[in-house]
Amino acid sequence: MEVLTPVPAGEAEALDAYSRTVTAVAERLIPSVASLRVMRRVPGGRRMAGAGSAVVITPDGFLLTSAHVVGEAEGGTAGFVDGRELEFRVMGTDPLSDLAVIRVGAEVPPAELGDAAGLRVGQLVVAVGNPLGFAGSVTAGVVSALGRSLPTRDRRTTRVVENVIQTDAALNPGNSGGALADSAGRVVGINTAVAGIGLGLAVPIDATTRRIVGALMSEGRFRRAYLGIAGGTRPLPPAAARETGRHRAVEVVQVVEGSPASRAGLRPEDLVLDVDGEPVEDVGDLQALMVGERIGRTVPVRIVRDGRVLTVPVTLRELEE
Repeated sequence: MEVLTPVPAGEAEALDAYSRTVTAVAERLIPSVASLRVMRRVPGGRRMAGAGSAVVITPDGFLLTSAHVVGEAEGGTAGFVDGRELEFRVMGTDPLSDLAVIRVGAEVPPAELGDAAGLRVGQLVVAVGNPLGFAGSVTAGVVSALGRSLPTRDRRTTRVVENVIQTDAALNPGNSGGALADSAGRVVGINTAVAGIGLGLAVPIDATTRRIVGALMSEGRFRRAYLGIAGGTRPLPPAAARETGRHRAVEVVQVVEGSPASRAGLRPEDLVLDVDGEPVEDVGDLQALMVGERIGRTVPVRIVRDGRVLTVPVTLRELEE
């Protein structure tokens, strides 16, 4: 006869606390996460073009999802746990951040958006979505790493989404566009990719994401300024470091022909220190400065070239899709 070892009281209490936390997050979020069926128009009607998840962000019907879930479709249906199947239309997509906003024509319960900037490695997170068509599925795990990068592409343009959240909460096809929440039930990320077993990625909810979402809701797109260089982080030579008080810069490895950078005379091996007075040390810093407000403006770009610190005026233009 097998003798069962009793679970120590402390461990039982911890397990109960963990279960209560995950249960509370699930109860709070499941009504706010929709199962999407994306439809594409074809001759004679519509056909299903994909599936995924979306998170309600306003009570009047705006939902946030992944751009790759909706693709170039115009709409589809969103299913909710209360049994409603609502038609949605795509309000705007931004493939370079892998975010999209859709809208349904009814009142729906919104989730609370949090701030991924406050996350810590090892923190409990809960994923809510519709993997493989199973609506309202919940998995839990931890923040495995922060600051990951996710390459994205929109036709000829490539970009890196910075500060991506890595989690071991199980994600499967259909989870894309769903919620990654903290222990308080606040959405801190939008699940976007499965990079391997036990390795899921989520686009963070932060100040940059909120700007993108606001633009998609109001304008249907997110405008970016365009400089036209490719590069990477490089340590400054000792003399330049002493002169500028900086240690790193972005080295130009390629200048796109006909781009603002090309017209301004930037060239490979230039080391970019600042753009419009804002320091840049990596590609993420540079991308963060390419906001719509700088389109059409001539901004000073401070560089190190052949050991000398120079300032080059560059007139930025809009990044074309």
